[in-house]
Amino acid sequence: MPEPASLLTISGLCKSYAGPVLSDVSFDLRSGEVHALVGENGAGKSTLSKIIAGLVRPEAGGMELRGEAYQPRDKKDAERRGVRMVMQELNLIANLTVAESIFIERLPHRFGWINRRQLHTDAQKTLQEVGLGDLDPSRQIKTLGVGQQQLVEIAAGISHRCDVLILDEPTAALTDPEIERLFAQIAKLRAAGTAIIYISHRMEEILRIADRISILRDGRMIATRAAQDITLDEIVRLMVGRELGQAIHRRGAGVPPAISVPLGNRDGLSDDGAVALRVRGLRRGSAVKDVSFEARRGEILGFAGLMGSGRTETMRALFGADRRDAGEVFLDESATPAAIHSPRDAVRHGLALLTEDRKEQGLLLPLSIRANLTLLCLRQLSRFGGWIRSAKERTEASAWAKKLSVRCHSLDQRVAELSGGNQQKVVIAKWLFRDCRILIFDEPTRGIDVGAKFEIYQLLADLADQGKAVIVVSSDLKELLALCDCIAVMSAGRIAATFRRGEWTQDKIMAAALSGYLQKQGRGGIEN
Repeated sequence: MPEPASLLTISGLCKSYAGPVLSDVSFDLRSGEVHALVGENGAGKSTLSKIIAGLVRPEAGGMELRGEAYQPRDKKDAERRGVRMVMQELNLIANLTVAESIFIERLPHRFGWINRRQLHTDAQKTLQEVGLGDLDPSRQIKTLGVGQQQLVEIAAGISHRCDVLILDEPTAALTDPEIERLFAQIAKLRAAGTAIIYISHRMEEILRIADRISILRDGRMIATRAAQDITLDEIVRLMVGRELGQAIHRRGAGVPPAISVPLGNRDGLSDDGAVALRVRGLRRGSAVKDVSFEARRGEILGFAGLMGSGRTETMRALFGADRRDAGEVFLDESATPAAIHSPRDAVRHGLALLTEDRKEQGLLLPLSIRANLTLLCLRQLSRFGGWIRSAKERTEASAWAKKLSVRCHSLDQRVAELSGGNQQKVVIAKWLFRDCRILIFDEPTRGIDVGAKFEIYQLLADLADQGKAVIVVSSDLKELLALCDCIAVMSAGRIAATFRRGEWTQDKIMAAALSGYLQKQGRGGIEN
C-alpha cells in the first residue's frame, strides 16, 4: 500500500543564533497523523516548530505546504495558511478574560460592540472539550494556575480549524485526567484530517499517541520511525547518543552524591530525619483550607493532587509569595513561629521556592545566564562599597552551569535564548548556589528531556542525602513514586491523606486526590 502524500515537506533547514541550532534538517508531515518530535533540551525542536509556525525565519532550506512553496512572513501569515502552534511557554495576556484569550482574534460582535453572551457561550463549549467546563469564562487569566492556563492555551489552539497543529509540551503542567481529555481531543482532530506535530519529553505519551516519531540531536535529524517499530530504549539512545541509566541512588546505598552542594555551617544539623519545617493550619481563601504537615531533614516529601487541589497555592502561602489568611510556620524544633511574610523573609530563614512558572517568576529573561545564576548571592560576591567581584562571579556561575550541565554558548548569553529545560537548570542552580536548607520544587522537571530529568532526580536525592529538607510538587505521579520518601495528597484545598514509602499505591493516591471533590458533591456543593 503506497504511503499517503505529505501535507508539509521540509528540506535542508538551517538556523543559527550564537551557534548552529538546526543543521540541514528535513522533515515531512502527513494529513491525519500525529508526528512526534523528540530530543534533548537544546536539540532544536522548538526552533523547528517556530519556523513552521512563522515565528522564526530560517537561514537556508525550504518548505512546501500542500505542494506549494511555504514561507510564512509571520505567525498571522502561517495561521492564514492553516498552521497554528500552542507553545510550551505560555503566551496569554494576564489581564484578559479566559473567553477573550480563546477568541482574541475573532471576538463575536454586533454593531462594533463585543457580544459577551455569545463569547461566553462559545468559550464554555470549547472549555468543556479540554475538561474546564466548570471554569468561569469571565475570570482573568492572571487568577489561574499554570495548569489551567495551559489548558486555556490549548483550548484557544483547537478552537480554530487548522490543517497543521503544533503542540509543544502540552501536558507538561497537566495531571492524568486532564491529559486523557486532551488525548480525546487529539483523536477527534486526527480523525478530521488535522496533522499534528507533538513535542513532549514524556516518552510513554509519545509511544501511545504517535503514528511516527522523529528524533533530533544537536540540531540534526537523526531518524524517523513508525511508532510501532521503535522501543523506548531505542528512542532514548538516539536522543542522547548513549545508554541512559535510570536508577536513582541514595546515600544509604553507599553511593556518593552525583553533585556536591556545600552546606555551609552544619552545626546542629543532623541527617537523622529531624523535623526541619512544620506547617500548622495554613489557610488562604478557598484554595488552601487548614493545611498542616511536616518536612524532615534528609527526606523528600512529595505533594500530589489534581489540578486546582491547592498544591501550588499552599507552597506560595508558606513561602510568603501570597498573603495567608491564617496558619503558622515553625522551623526546626522552635516553638515560636517564624516571621515569614514575604519571599525575602523566607529566603532569610533558609527556604527556597522553585516556582512552576519559570518564565514569569523564576528568571530575568533579558539578562545573561551569569546574572541569573548569581542573582541571589550578590552580597557574598561583592567587595566593600557594593561593587561586584566580576572574576568571582564568573567563576561561581561557570561552576554551577557545569554542575547542572547547562547547555549554552557562553555565560553571557541571554537566558531567554536557552531551551526550556536549560532555563529550568539555571533556576535550580540559582537556588543551590544560595544554599538554602529547605527546598521547595514546584514541577521541577516540567518541559525537561528524559536525560536531564534523571539528572535532576539524582540531584534531588543527593540534596536529601546531604541533610536538606526537600519538598517536590508534581503533576507526574510516577515521578513522585520514584523520588519520595513520603507523599501528601491534596484534594479540594486540604491534605486528604499522607503515605510513607511502602504504604502507598497509585489507586490509594488517586482515591485520596478525588475524595474532597466527592465529599463536596455528596453535601450538595455547600463547601466553599
